[in-house]
Amino acid sequence: MPDAHNHKPGKNIKTAFFLNFSFTLIEFIGGLLTNSTAILADAVHDLGDTFALGQAWYFENLTAKKGSLKYSYGYKRFSLLGALISTVLLLTSSLFVLSEAIPRLMDPQHSNAQGMIFLAIVGVLVNGYAIFKLDRNNSHTSANVKVVALHLLEDVLGWMAILVVAIILLFKDIHILDPILAILITLYILHGVQKNIKQIIPVFLQATPDSINIDSLKIKLDSINNVISSHHIHAWSLDGQHNVLTAHLIVNENLNKDQILEVKEKARKAIEKFDFFHSTLELEFPGEADRMERNNDCYY
Repeated sequence: MPDAHNHKPGKNIKTAFFLNFSFTLIEFIGGLLTNSTAILADAVHDLGDTFALGQAWYFENLTAKKGSLKYSYGYKRFSLLGALISTVLLLTSSLFVLSEAIPRLMDPQHSNAQGMIFLAIVGVLVNGYAIFKLDRNNSHTSANVKVVALHLLEDVLGWMAILVVAIILLFKDIHILDPILAILITLYILHGVQKNIKQIIPVFLQATPDSINIDSLKIKLDSINNVISSHHIHAWSLDGQHNVLTAHLIVNENLNKDQILEVKEKARKAIEKFDFFHSTLELEFPGEADRMERNNDCYY
């Protein structure tokens, strides 16, 4: 039976959104009651995460819509836009945490350790369950969901740090541990942000997906009987998952209908293993290619 997580990302994000939003309100109240600036800072950060989850929920639902005259490939690329927005928010919120934590190295704040422990345990459970619902490690999860899950992972790590510090503060008055752990966790998250940016930018720039070898694909197309050569081969990804291909095949000009159909079928089989979401193969006769090559700076 298919995994429901793969087919209902919008529903899973909706659950994570309401969990995060509800707990953010609790954080603000709890931060004031415990006099913990760390919890208040995390509440501000979670508020940003709530916004990220909200826009992710919207974009994931949008990507399920069929194509239109304006967006003929469909709306899958909107998920990529959501991933970029979430990445920027994650970067901004991480820098905010650093701006709050670094001054506290010089001026540590006293807080209610018992209240911090209670809130930290609830925070780990709530955000951990939200990550489980998103199923971040599933290979079929969209880029948007993965980035949102990174937001929630930051929250889990942050609350674990608060829990460790709060337990220590029950026995030792070493309040500087709070900003130190906050800085280390934020640096770890920023490393994850950098990795996400490296994955997102090539998709925006329509780079050839790493899983597709254009040279290998061209060899397969050129080896088809009655195909003289291939050119204008382009492969890119709509959202990091759904790949698109266009290619021109130069064929012998004396082919009959059955031979043309045979070329098309063999070309379809040649690209089948690459699992393209959409592909366009144009057949040309010798001489047409010369006209098509004018003002062309493509690789193939």
